[in-house]
Amino acid sequence: MAKRNNSILNIQDALKDFVENNKLEKGLDKVNVRNAWTKLMGNGVNNYTTAVDLKNETLYVELSSSTLREELSYGKHKIRTMLNEELGKNLIKKVILR
Repeated sequence: MAKRNNSILNIQDALKDFVENNKLEKGLDKVNVRNAWTKLMGNGVNNYTTAVDLKNETLYVELSSSTLREELSYGKHKIRTMLNEELGKNLIKKVILR
């Protein structure tokens, strides 16, 4: 039976250690980016969003509307800035709309 560690550790530090030890940060970042996209873009854009994926600091967003894709392409820099601010770290370097 394993011995119990008597040191007190708050839950935030315990979860952070768990994520780091098991190398789960990239997966959590992908989930957080999807949630941030949903929150920031609203229902109008989310109705036409079919996929949101983060790969190597590039955000790939698939849209079912070509007109919406064209309109959002004018604001790629602003979208990237808003998402990075929402996430609290500079994860996204480039946005690609498909």
